Order: sequence, then C-alpha cells, then structure tokens
Amino acid sequence: MPLSVIGAGFGRTGTLSLKLALEQLGFGPCYHMLEVIKNPKAPAYWEAAADGEPVDWEEVFQGYRATVDWPSATFYRELAEAYPDARVILTVREPEAWFRSTQETIFGPLIPKDETNPHSRMVMKVIDDLFGRDMHNRERLISVYEAHNARVREVIAPERLLVYQVAEGWSPLCAFLGVPEPETPMPRVNSTEEFKQMIAGMRAQAAGQPA
Repeated sequence: MPLSVIGAGFGRTGTLSLKLALEQLGFGPCYHMLEVIKNPKAPAYWEAAADGEPVDWEEVFQGYRATVDWPSATFYRELAEAYPDARVILTVREPEAWFRSTQETIFGPLIPKDETNPHSRMVMKVIDDLFGRDMHNRERLISVYEAHNARVREVIAPERLLVYQVAEGWSPLCAFLGVPEPETPMPRVNSTEEFKQMIAGMRAQAAGQPA
C-alpha cells in the first residue's frame, strides 16, 4: 500500500492531532512515533536510515496509508521521492511556542537517553543529531526548526505541499486532500499535560503498577 500523505513537520507541531484527523478522513492507518514505540522491530529501520543504509520503505510502512511526526519527518525528502504521488503536509507552529513545548515534553527530563536502548539510540540519531544533541539550546533549536520548515518549502513543489497549523481546522486540510469536511470538530490532542500523563502511564505500566 503506497503512502498517500507524508508529514514533514517536526514533533510538537500537532502531529498526533493530524494523525487522528487523517485517519478520520480515510487516510489511515497513519504511522507516528507511537507506532515505533509499539513495534520492537521499528527502531532498527530508522537507525539504518539515519546511518545512510538502504531501507525498504514498503516494509517499514506495510499496512499504512500515511505517516506524520518523527522519525519519518527527518526523511520527508526521501519519502517524497519514493512516493511521488503522495501529498506532503508541513505542520507548523510559532517557533517560541514550539521550543517551550519541546522542553516540557520530548526534549525534557521525562525522556531519559540511553544508548543501550534501541529506541532511545534511534531517537538520538534521527532527532537529536538534527540539533547537534544540544537539546536545550533555544537559539540552536529554533534555528534548526525554521531552517527545516524553509527547506521543505524549497524542496516540495507548491502544488504538492500544504503548510498547515492544526488550529486552522478541517477546511484547508480537507480542501488539500480533496475530501469533504466532517461535521465533528478537528481532533486536538497531546497537549503538554496530556503528554506528561501518557509518559507517566507508560512508566507505570512498564513497572507493573496501575497507571
């Protein structure tokens, strides 16, 4: 099943909300970091990609119609070339708000780094290396974030690209994908507090304790 939609936006730009929206619109299942966490084989695929090794994208995305968030956002260009008919969505948000969100969630102390753990090692190669592994340097992170967004606009043909803020709701997304707008509200999930609760629940589950 070839990908129909490729998300180029970094994490903490509404990617989980977009995942749920795409699935509601019929572009699911949609790949996301959550799928990587669930699949013990997945980190090896993305670590290989980060190391410049050939990757069978059909194997990685078997059963999926779309992908958003990291790790695939790092490889949006390769995926756009592998799936030339897929549309590309760049989720964005105000840079300062994005930085603050990363510090309280995915780049904060809630997420320990351990190179002996396959998933953690993959994250460091696929995500942290983008920022020189200097994950709390505001100037560096925002510079990389803005450069990435600018590069996506340069690389992807305008007719194939939607630059999108989840707060814009269904209208631009549905128009871009050529589907009718649902009557239900646009999904809005994975706030900072929701993220912290999710991590706490995952840790409790791993420890065999009630969430």
